[in-house]
Amino acid sequence: MSRKQTGLERMRRYAVARSLFGPTTLRQALEVFGFVQADPIRAPARAQDLTLRHRVAGYRAGDLDRRYAELDVHEDVFVNYGFVTGAVQALMHPRGRMNRWPGGAGRRVNALLAFVRERGVVHPREVDAHFSHGTVTNYWGGSSNATTHLLDALHYRGRLRVVRREAGIRIYTTHEHSTDRIDAAVRRARLDALVDVVVRTYAPLPSPSLAMLVRRLRYAVPQWQKDLSAALLRARGRLGRERIDDLDWYFPADESRADDPPNQVRLLAPFDPIVWDRRRFEMLWGWPYRFEAYTPVAKRKLGYYALPLLWRDRVIGWGNLAVVDDALTANFGYAGGRPPRERTFELSLEAEIESVRSFLRL
Repeated sequence: MSRKQTGLERMRRYAVARSLFGPTTLRQALEVFGFVQADPIRAPARAQDLTLRHRVAGYRAGDLDRRYAELDVHEDVFVNYGFVTGAVQALMHPRGRMNRWPGGAGRRVNALLAFVRERGVVHPREVDAHFSHGTVTNYWGGSSNATTHLLDALHYRGRLRVVRREAGIRIYTTHEHSTDRIDAAVRRARLDALVDVVVRTYAPLPSPSLAMLVRRLRYAVPQWQKDLSAALLRARGRLGRERIDDLDWYFPADESRADDPPNQVRLLAPFDPIVWDRRRFEMLWGWPYRFEAYTPVAKRKLGYYALPLLWRDRVIGWGNLAVVDDALTANFGYAGGRPPRERTFELSLEAEIESVRSFLRL
């Protein structure tokens, strides 16, 4: 007779099964999530590609970039920087008063927007060559090109849209959002919908994590930051909830509670929804995962870009993958000190490594 699962075991299985939905199209996967976090590091591929490869049939590294123009998807800030669907972006914009700029920036903004409208699509280099705005102090205390700074600000405010990237550089065109008046009822409805996107992407969420993510919506909707506490209270009242060890866990109320995770190995991105919340990670899997790309080498414990290693419904360790001379190298560490001794694990790990090779077109 099988042992009865604990509440945390059920929640762990649910977290894995609901996030790793069956392979679908890229368009449908983006619609399911609403938001996919981006990261520029390639080790061995960027985070958005590593995330999507588990959910999109036949996905290859770079497919999101290649198909970006044909998809209703936008680079934008949500709870982090990444890709949002058009429906999600419409909930966030316009961000505040579109024409209010400090100092004499308003004149530069209008001139820059007129230049982009005339050209249609621009590279930041073209804008800088035309205006030569100089430099400004950035958030990290260094010096940034003023044109880049202004383009970033206009992109964040929704006046510009990224149409594609060239060698990693954002290429812009102008963008307009609805200027219809947003009353209190519409504002509440939009905030509730944005919270639902957060929950759909990252559930199940322990209460502190739900609160943290709702607070992070201040990046998505800075104009409504004061309304986020009320949005959190409404969410706690309408979402599905289960109490485990004196802590409430939240998830979509109308979602079936499938709890059968795939019987295979998965190498996950550091920002994959399954492992993104480090608090939840340690609660569900009993060891602390840390992203160490910006940690001094001597202080790293897992590696530069350690990919959490999921086996069935357990994150049992991590892998460091790299492409050297067009060949994939991989080495692994295990939270318990050694890998599972099952032959099925060995075969599944081999299959996952081969899947990564295919994904990278090696």
